[in-house]
Amino acid sequence: MADPSSYRPKPGQIPDSPGVYRFRDDHRRVIYVGKAKSLRPRLSSYFQDLANLHPRTRTMVTTAASVEWTVVSTEVEALQLEYSWIKEYDPRFNVKYRDDKSYPYLAVTLNEEFPRVQVMRGAKKKGVRYFGPYGHAWAIRETVDLMLRVFPVRTCSAGVFKNAERTGRPCLLGYIGKCSAPCVGRVTPDEHRELAEEFCDFMAGRTGAYIRRLERRMTDAAEEMEYERAGRLRDDIGALRRAMEKSAVVLADATDADLIAVAEDELEAAVQIFHVRGGRVRGQRGWVTDKVEEVDTAGLVEDALQQLYGEESGDSVPKEVLVPALPEDQVATDALAQWLSERRGSQVSLRVPQRGDKKDLMATVGRNAQQSLVLHKTKRASDLTTRSRALEEIAQALGLDSVPLRIECFDISHLQGDDVVASMVVFEDGLARKSEYRRFQIKGFEGQDDVRSMHEVIGRRFKRYLAEKERTGEWTEENEGSTTSGENGENGQNADDAADDTTGQIPAAPGENGHAGPFGPSSLKEDDGRPKRFAYPPQLVVVDGGRPQVAAAKRAMDELGIDDVAVCGLAKRLEEVWLPDDDDPVVLPRSSEGLYLLQRVRDEAHRFAITYQRAKRAKRIRTSPLDDVPGLGETRKQALIKHFGSVKKLREATIEQICEVPGLGRKTAESVAVALAGTAPAAPAVNTATGEIMEDDGGSTHD
Repeated sequence: MADPSSYRPKPGQIPDSPGVYRFRDDHRRVIYVGKAKSLRPRLSSYFQDLANLHPRTRTMVTTAASVEWTVVSTEVEALQLEYSWIKEYDPRFNVKYRDDKSYPYLAVTLNEEFPRVQVMRGAKKKGVRYFGPYGHAWAIRETVDLMLRVFPVRTCSAGVFKNAERTGRPCLLGYIGKCSAPCVGRVTPDEHRELAEEFCDFMAGRTGAYIRRLERRMTDAAEEMEYERAGRLRDDIGALRRAMEKSAVVLADATDADLIAVAEDELEAAVQIFHVRGGRVRGQRGWVTDKVEEVDTAGLVEDALQQLYGEESGDSVPKEVLVPALPEDQVATDALAQWLSERRGSQVSLRVPQRGDKKDLMATVGRNAQQSLVLHKTKRASDLTTRSRALEEIAQALGLDSVPLRIECFDISHLQGDDVVASMVVFEDGLARKSEYRRFQIKGFEGQDDVRSMHEVIGRRFKRYLAEKERTGEWTEENEGSTTSGENGENGQNADDAADDTTGQIPAAPGENGHAGPFGPSSLKEDDGRPKRFAYPPQLVVVDGGRPQVAAAKRAMDELGIDDVAVCGLAKRLEEVWLPDDDDPVVLPRSSEGLYLLQRVRDEAHRFAITYQRAKRAKRIRTSPLDDVPGLGETRKQALIKHFGSVKKLREATIEQICEVPGLGRKTAESVAVALAGTAPAAPAVNTATGEIMEDDGGSTHD
């Protein structure tokens, strides 16, 4: 635990101007980002008597080891910089509104030639129109099913669409009139796009005019005695009205607005958002967060606005945002409104509703937020207790001095000695931290040897740790860790591709002059506060395996002089916990929360490793020896496979037979023959589920 006075800036060093500040821990990781209208009083407030600080703020300042700041000219700039740094560094002490699910949206892929209506989750994509979010995916599907009668837009996947194009037969929805079947040319691309745009207009709230138009067409059809067409239009109107009834009218003036309400106590806060479009509630979502410092409702609202609209633009930001409280300082309120207007591209009204339907609806949103907070606290009380007990049981069973707040687990995966890979998963405070997962390719040798593989992986991981310590000045021993390439994160990026595009200036690091001073000319390229790939040591390393794997891991760490990290192994057969140099395993009770946590960590490492191994194997299987033939493009490769039926038969063909393929000259045919002659025939593929030997029919071979 650090003493905040050890890095407190000297009097007069902090400027009295708007800015954004960052607290860093002793590993130079950014743990908190904040902004202030005036940096001097805000930063000074952190260095008062610890007893006067909010409990979470006290934990933050004692975890930090330095503080730095950036001066900006306006509060809007401060707002933008704060948001970008929170997204970039993911500080552990910042308010982050999260819940346990990804909300589904109704999406229309207007970026495709034939737009598709579907349920989507996760990050939003460019060129896709979104409606929602919805509480449940089934609610979207019920709405879409009703509307497809009137707007028969494509809903099928790309594979189904292409198959229908190839066969000339539409899917079932095309036969029953719930798809206009653009796959078989029943409508042109322009006609189908017009249908999709009408669907979007109706979902956006422009419902009245469309229904009135259908009613006029129904009346005209009845007057012309076209009763069958009038009956269809009547049913269409009924379907649309049933779809509209699923979202009740809450604001009579067809308002487009988001209503945000907050429920809070001393330590936590819950936020609920109602998305109102065309006067109807089109979506709802909510988050719960820890309160890091003494922040009022207006501050929580500001954080919610940043995270809600930080990645949005255009119509995704409504014309009106209604909140329960605004900053007392009018300048700060104006800055928020200006930032929202810039995101939308037009004026946005940010205000607190005072009377009428909007105030009543805000009260409803507030009740939802209060209920969400109560449910969260009920669940979390049990969750926190369970995780704390699990960590304490592990510490007691393994004889650790303190509970292992950071656990790393390693697993080896291969298929009969091929495509040998390893995984590293990270659990902090008993929860998975997927952004710090890593994966390795075994490069030191070939073949199947789990013990040797574990030794290599542990060595590479801690060499990177020592290299990071040496670079930041923390490592003063003679153990100079060398870096090793090949480690990859969850996103597949090579671990040596360290991001270094941050610019700016930082104050002197703690230890150089004992405080965080004003900005100098140094850059953030080498030490930018992002979560480094291997910079933070675990308190416990878990390996998937028994005594041999544990001994290999311990030996790798001893060779590097690492003696402050505990090691254990979890054997699958009897779920025994093995420690280095112990002849007998530690056996935790089957009902132990500690054993359950170790099993979850081990199983997650196994899942991550086998996923990577299967991906590598699939990539290798898809590789064809024809890929290496110079001048042979995809079209001629397909022509060769189509002509001969398989790579096996192509390999048996003569140069003259290859020349018979349209578009292939003798020189290219000779290159093909040479390339295939240099590759051994692949062993037959086997369906592991049925044992069936699969014939080579697609041109893909094993190396």
